[in-house]
Amino acid sequence: MKTVIVTDCPRADPAEIKRLAGFGVATVHEALGRVGLVGAGIRPIQHDVRAAGNAVTVLSRPGDNLMIHAAVEQCRAGDFLVVATTSPSSDGMFGELFATALQRRGVRGLVITAGVRDTSELRRLQFPVWSAAINAQGTVKATAGSVNVPIVVGGAVVRPGDVVLADDDGVLVVPRERVGDALAASEAREAKEALTRVAFRDGQLGLDRYGLRSVLADQGVDYVAWEDQQGH
Repeated sequence: MKTVIVTDCPRADPAEIKRLAGFGVATVHEALGRVGLVGAGIRPIQHDVRAAGNAVTVLSRPGDNLMIHAAVEQCRAGDFLVVATTSPSSDGMFGELFATALQRRGVRGLVITAGVRDTSELRRLQFPVWSAAINAQGTVKATAGSVNVPIVVGGAVVRPGDVVLADDDGVLVVPRERVGDALAASEAREAKEALTRVAFRDGQLGLDRYGLRSVLADQGVDYVAWEDQQGH
């Protein structure tokens, strides 16, 4: 594996990232055509937190956090550290000290396919983390990997400078060149959902609002009274 640290990667517009952070992961995911989720295996260690930022990517050896140390130097305010390993690992590769260093640089949070530890301290620091495991198992700092190269997290490709949006529902990756599309589509979806919310509060059924009665009919679904079903 070639090892490299790429510097000065392009980043998305901070103002657009801030606007995108106003939408939830589910809204943006649906608005973009249901793409970009990293998968249900990456979960938050905290509740009621939403964060968004530019991806600084790390490809590490399993059980080795050397390249996370290297990545800290490449992080800027508004970034989101995203770490994957070259083979599956649940070791606790990240903890309080890393979070302290990243907060000093204005990093918004961490996504990692391996484990984290010091979770109580991470929550106390209010440093958001989405991980595949919580594990006190320690790691080494011995073998080089890469920083700011494309990586795969839960089936989603994450490139340096892509926008990571994360909340209680999971983690979404928005390609840097599609942030504008994501904003427009999310705003439209939110406006549509606002109208639907009002309609549901007024008593309209989803069967009628979404035109689902014809779907049921086309699939041969019959409405049968309870008393007519007895004895069958």
